[in-house]
Amino acid sequence: MSKATKGARKALIGLVAIFVAMYGLLAAGVIWGGASWAPGLALDLAGGRQIILAPVFDEGADDTIEQSDLDQAVEIIRNRVDASGVAEAEITTQGNNIVVALPGNPDQATIDLVAQSAQLQFRPVLVTGDPSATSSVETTTSTTATPEPTVEATVEPSATPSSTPEPSASEMSNVVGETDATATAETTAATVSPSPEPSASAVTTSEELVTTETTDASGPVFGETDPSSFEWITVALQEEYAALDCLAPENYAGRSMGDPEAGYVACATDFQKLAMGPVELTGNDIETATSGPEMTQQGTLTGRYEVRLQFTDEGGKIFDEISQRLTDLESPRNQFAIVLDGVVISHPQINERIPNGQAVITGDYTQESAEQLANQIKFGALPMSLEVQSNQQISATLGADQLEKGLIAGLIGLLLVVVYSVFQYRALGLVTVGSLLIAGGATYGVIDLLSWGIDYRLSLAGVAGLIVAIGITADSFIVYFERIRDELREGRSLNSAVDHAWARARRTILASDAVSLLAAGTLYFLAVGGVRGFAFTLGLTTLIDVLVVFLFTHPVMKLLARTKFFGEGHKFSGLDPRSLGREAMYKGRGRVKSRPSSSKTAAGTVDGSGEGEGLTLAERKAAKRKAEANAASTEASEGSVTAPAGDSTDAEETTEGKN
Repeated sequence: MSKATKGARKALIGLVAIFVAMYGLLAAGVIWGGASWAPGLALDLAGGRQIILAPVFDEGADDTIEQSDLDQAVEIIRNRVDASGVAEAEITTQGNNIVVALPGNPDQATIDLVAQSAQLQFRPVLVTGDPSATSSVETTTSTTATPEPTVEATVEPSATPSSTPEPSASEMSNVVGETDATATAETTAATVSPSPEPSASAVTTSEELVTTETTDASGPVFGETDPSSFEWITVALQEEYAALDCLAPENYAGRSMGDPEAGYVACATDFQKLAMGPVELTGNDIETATSGPEMTQQGTLTGRYEVRLQFTDEGGKIFDEISQRLTDLESPRNQFAIVLDGVVISHPQINERIPNGQAVITGDYTQESAEQLANQIKFGALPMSLEVQSNQQISATLGADQLEKGLIAGLIGLLLVVVYSVFQYRALGLVTVGSLLIAGGATYGVIDLLSWGIDYRLSLAGVAGLIVAIGITADSFIVYFERIRDELREGRSLNSAVDHAWARARRTILASDAVSLLAAGTLYFLAVGGVRGFAFTLGLTTLIDVLVVFLFTHPVMKLLARTKFFGEGHKFSGLDPRSLGREAMYKGRGRVKSRPSSSKTAAGTVDGSGEGEGLTLAERKAAKRKAEANAASTEASEGSVTAPAGDSTDAEETTEGKN
């Protein structure tokens, strides 16, 4: 077995391995992972859920909305949706409203992520307590001293363990500097617990609160009063705190964000009730937020996840001051609350000063909860407050009828390509058909895996991209086959023609696919909506085209070239030199004769008699040079025995005289 044959077979085996791995993974997903053999369909083909968000104006505020604010809100919501893994979503504006259409049946977490549309706020925590509402408000004095916070938090029992829900990941969390995150994670894992809670009938404060409320009638002043001071818990705020019921679902559906320069009460996602100071940071002070596995100082994984915050330059300076102040306070005042849409999504405690603008929130996070919190923080800052006006299921805008027509159009296009290939290339056209089937199988498998893995959904525009890809894929085969036929016309054998044609056609195919991929990438990153779906499938099929040409089309041609049917140029193979006009190119003297039965004749017989037919181009040129050299040698030999010119003249004159 030749080296070329071994290489071709290895390529085909590699392609088979890719298909086995791809469809094996998909089969495992169907059996155990909730996948489906059919790819997910987008909003225009399968319907989905429509959420209409309307802006909320404070009392007495101007209700004029700039288009730039709406555009920014749309972009942030789009980022949230994309980060949640939902593809082919439609986000548009209708007047002052924002319409979000999500394909299929999105889960509640995705819907909540879109609905949480208010500005992101960071407030210092003053009091945490029981989630239930109380009928009266009392202030008590805490007599138990709270130990100074350290990296390793102490465990204190809850005052009302029977009535408090089980704490979630956001409750059991800490904030440390980025550089010391791994050192802290191991020590906090087993020791951090909920901060002490006041009883259901009382708001637990310190003696400072009682003193402030009885002596200072003017109240706290924003920018002057310490944000962590109990002065921010006014009588009105105490009444609001007592009346707030964090067991009621409506208090998690979005509330007014309140006055940023005053105290605020809200419910946390871990069902705690919090009283907080004024806003010290907003979402505009966050550069980015990411999530990832939590690691110990020794570089081992803990099995949990963490959220990493990167503040802006100005936000980092403010957070440095906040961390210095909160580190020296007792629990729960060493916590800061992250408030989104009137709900506290996290309230971790500060364990140390964080001067570099990089912080890590650690706790009992899973991959999903850490990623969701990071997305909420990263994309939480909207230029306005929004509320959900409607949330309803919508039917498909195009439906199964349009999908059926699109698939029929694709089948017609595929059939025309097959007919043309067989008509133009005869048996060689079957290689084109096989390559298209391989490309189609690979494309279907990849799209199905993406539907399962990242919730990718195929839209009608995406179907159009798949139809266009049929022509792009067939074009690569045509370039290759025509190059092989050109090499055959030049007199090469099929084995030699395949090798030389591949070296030249490969550059053309890669250049053509690179242009298609560049166009698809440009459309995907600059366009929105359905155009992105078209660009995605176009780019995907372009990459698959390269895979098929390298791992199927070329290896198959190398193997076919060694068969008798193709190698000897059968008239139905599509590679018959006579049908390609090879004889007419090399006959000369205007004569066209049939090819002799022997494949080659001896070199040096090219004399116009037709006996040199069947030679390669190089052999013909060598034979021609040899014939010319022999002719020149013969002429030189004959010139040495010719009579002198003068004698010839005298002989002629003598003859004339006799006559």
